[in-house]
Amino acid sequence: MNSFRVFRSLRPLLISSLLKGRWAERSRDLGDRNRSAASDSPLRSTKSSNASRAFALHPTPRWCEPRSSCSRTSIRTGRTPPSHGRWGVLTGQCASGAAGAGRDQRSTKRRGPAGRAFFPSATRARVTALACTLPRDSGKPLSRWSAAELARAVIQRGIVSSISASTVKRWLQADQIKPWQYRSWQQPTDPRFLERAVPILDLSERAEGLARQGHIIVCTDEKTSIQARKASGGTTPPGPGHPMHVGDRYQRRGAVQLFAGLLVHRGETLARCFERKRFGEFQEFLRLLFASLWCKRIRVLHLILDNGSTHAPKQLASWIGTLGLRFDVRIHWLPVHASWLDQIEIVFSVLQKKVLTPNDFDSTRHVERRLLAFLADRNRTARPIQWSYTSKRLLSQFSQRRRLAAS
Repeated sequence: MNSFRVFRSLRPLLISSLLKGRWAERSRDLGDRNRSAASDSPLRSTKSSNASRAFALHPTPRWCEPRSSCSRTSIRTGRTPPSHGRWGVLTGQCASGAAGAGRDQRSTKRRGPAGRAFFPSATRARVTALACTLPRDSGKPLSRWSAAELARAVIQRGIVSSISASTVKRWLQADQIKPWQYRSWQQPTDPRFLERAVPILDLSERAEGLARQGHIIVCTDEKTSIQARKASGGTTPPGPGHPMHVGDRYQRRGAVQLFAGLLVHRGETLARCFERKRFGEFQEFLRLLFASLWCKRIRVLHLILDNGSTHAPKQLASWIGTLGLRFDVRIHWLPVHASWLDQIEIVFSVLQKKVLTPNDFDSTRHVERRLLAFLADRNRTARPIQWSYTSKRLLSQFSQRRRLAAS
């Protein structure tokens, strides 16, 4: 047992001595000139082509020091062939015995510390500047840039020989530039825009305080031509793994005109549907409004309206004067093309999303019942709309625009 333990302890030394003896015997066959290089470190001795030729005949033993390689090596010539990987970049000296491997190779691109292609800052600035232009300015039949289109345009202009869409997108994200997105906006065209908009915004901001003084604010408008469409195949409810299904084809069953008013300080809605939208229908809706509980025990009703023909701007005030109401009605006309100042439009947007999409109704009567039922249910939990656009903000934006125009 003791002799066995001694043998196990001496076994590594015996194997090492045996292998060293075999390697020394092979090294003597290489000649005096290469003996020292071969016995010292065959991986690092690359000064002589004879040594490389000898290594091809006698491969390096596995017991030699750990080897590393940056690419496949041709031992016979001592030259590293070009890599066909993703980047195709050869840099530095390989540790596989090919000292001159990188000498005859040309790197296709410089790489950064993360392994990405390196581009000068001037190149990145030119790409960013191109992204901040409209495609039509570059002769492209596009409405918006995408990262892929920008990459192709940069290459076509000769700014770089090649660049990926992901690189372009990464640069633009770092600068918070998104040319593939757009936002619609309106330029005020009414010369009396501020004169009309500021009082309406002040009323919205002070709605609760004015209500305690007997002044209520009602925004009124129409959502017209609400189609009643009968979907072929009907509508099926959603289930596991699939959404609600609605037939793509439909039959038209008529249209409904919705007249509605929003009580600003409480968020409640008063509505009625008609077959047509004329001043006569609007008069009937206003009679309904004046007789509602909203107008009980009030002193002033502030009515916010747009300049649509349905509201008959030239006749409305005189007609209201003939009704003999016990409270005062003050009409505030919105600026031209400024319906976004009317809070009732927010209610119409909710109606479109929650009631009218998808559109599958048997008749106009079906549409009317659905609309009025939804608004009645919404009034049970109504809350004032959190209106954050104030007259102070509007005036600040106009002042800033004037300063920019002057400069």
